[in-house]
Amino acid sequence: MVLLVLFAALGATARVRNTAWFQRSFNSEGVAFVVGYLALYVLDTGVALAVIAALWFLKRRRSEFFLVVGDLDAPIKRVRWLGIRGGEPWTPFAFIFASAAGLCVLVPTVLALRPSPETLLRALPLLPAVLLFSAVNAFTEEVYFRASFLATLHETIGRAHTLLITIVFFALAHYLYGSPPGILGAAMTGFLAYLLGKSMLETRGMLWAWFIHFVPDVVVFASYAILFVQKSGR
Repeated sequence: MVLLVLFAALGATARVRNTAWFQRSFNSEGVAFVVGYLALYVLDTGVALAVIAALWFLKRRRSEFFLVVGDLDAPIKRVRWLGIRGGEPWTPFAFIFASAAGLCVLVPTVLALRPSPETLLRALPLLPAVLLFSAVNAFTEEVYFRASFLATLHETIGRAHTLLITIVFFALAHYLYGSPPGILGAAMTGFLAYLLGKSMLETRGMLWAWFIHFVPDVVVFASYAILFVQKSGR
């Protein structure tokens, strides 16, 4: 049911995005960076709200579909292949994972764009928009890529299988849209999905998953802002 709502909402927003009016108003040359992305994320927020409504109908309590802060210092479970012994609070790991994810995106982005100091200064006024869109994107994707599956499946098919489904779904979605590109990009996003799902299940909330997702998204949207400045000359 939740997936039906998700894909129906995605289909509806795709129809809106593909209209001549939308393309002319929000996706054509000369449209401001803020205006173009704001239109997209208004639609994306609508998708997330549709999924939240479906989850609310099924679960009736926000905590049952992770739409709460959660226990930020819940003990992290052991992951031998990552060297995590388990039992320690989630807080330091959240900052470590977020920093590592941000660096993994930052290094290739800087090498690819090589922005000049002048370009960075011209892009600086777009920083509030970058932070806003990063926050919204991290939230909406956590709702429909993570909470939708974890809330409806983990008690039925188990934690490991549910995490695997979220990994595949998240990695394939990014692979098909080419962001980040290639098999390596899919592997990176799949690994990130594992950490995000792990945090959501173990803290019983969304905040750490959102935060770990938000940090690399800031780098991604900053790169979009830099490309916009470079292309437009503004």
